Amino acid sequence: MPLTMNREVFITCAVTGSGGTQDRSPHVPRSPEQIAASAIDAAKAGAAVVHCHVRDPETGKPARDPALYREVTERIRDSGTDVVLNLTAGMGGDMLFDGTETMNRMAANSDMAGAAERVAHVVECRPEICTLDCGTMNFNEADYVMVNTPGMLRDMAKRMVASGTRIEIEAFDTGHLWLAKALADEGIIPDPVLVQLCMGVPWGAPDDLNTFLAMVNNVPKSWHWSAFALGRNQMAYVAASVIAGGNVRVGLEDNLWLDKGVLATNAQLVERAVTIIENLGARVITPAEVRARLKLEKRAPLPK
Repeated sequence: MPLTMNREVFITCAVTGSGGTQDRSPHVPRSPEQIAASAIDAAKAGAAVVHCHVRDPETGKPARDPALYREVTERIRDSGTDVVLNLTAGMGGDMLFDGTETMNRMAANSDMAGAAERVAHVVECRPEICTLDCGTMNFNEADYVMVNTPGMLRDMAKRMVASGTRIEIEAFDTGHLWLAKALADEGIIPDPVLVQLCMGVPWGAPDDLNTFLAMVNNVPKSWHWSAFALGRNQMAYVAASVIAGGNVRVGLEDNLWLDKGVLATNAQLVERAVTIIENLGARVITPAEVRARLKLEKRAPLPK
């Protein structure tokens, strides 16, 4: 595949995620106030898009309470800082098991919800973008399955589109792209189609360059795409994505470190990405330019 460098790049900052990182760095935001503040700082540093999960403000554990999402949304919208808001819809499909001899029942700490519940905060908060994890996979830890069946994805996608929110497909392996293309061909995911290539997430696509290019080669030419890799390869993938024709994602959801032994903030990770992009000869584009490119509408949440 001949590489065609992207010279007009947008940066997404994944602000906090749902992984167990809340006690590994003091910079991982927990409360809606902290999450919004970190997102705003990332936007001021150059991120056009902020991708937000929410957490229990006391424990830092992942949550999906619509009230927490509303507070994050309102704080960002009321800040006067322009940024494209991207809310996760990945929560509610976590199936865990208590060992290999009890596979006939889910563990008590599983979190499984129906389609309407999984997208309730998207419908209420009306972000420009929300994510759709386009596949089921063994995820990171033993006996934990991220569950996204074809029927569930079709149902969630239709609700997202009806709410006026643009879908960002999250693809963790080539099969996820195969399914996403089917949903697009069926008209369930409308144009312009946006996809995030998620590299190095155990046990999805590893973040070696051969696999990355296999993922890139499976993205239809008319789609818009970004990519990221976990941990120490985060910044290498900023360069790789731009060179391969894509956009980039950085942030504390995927990586806690700025340098060896130096814990990062979201703003610092965005600043580092801006430097890499500009040194490659590309330009970092604005939220307004992203909205024009992806046909996004900035809206306030539904009235309470």
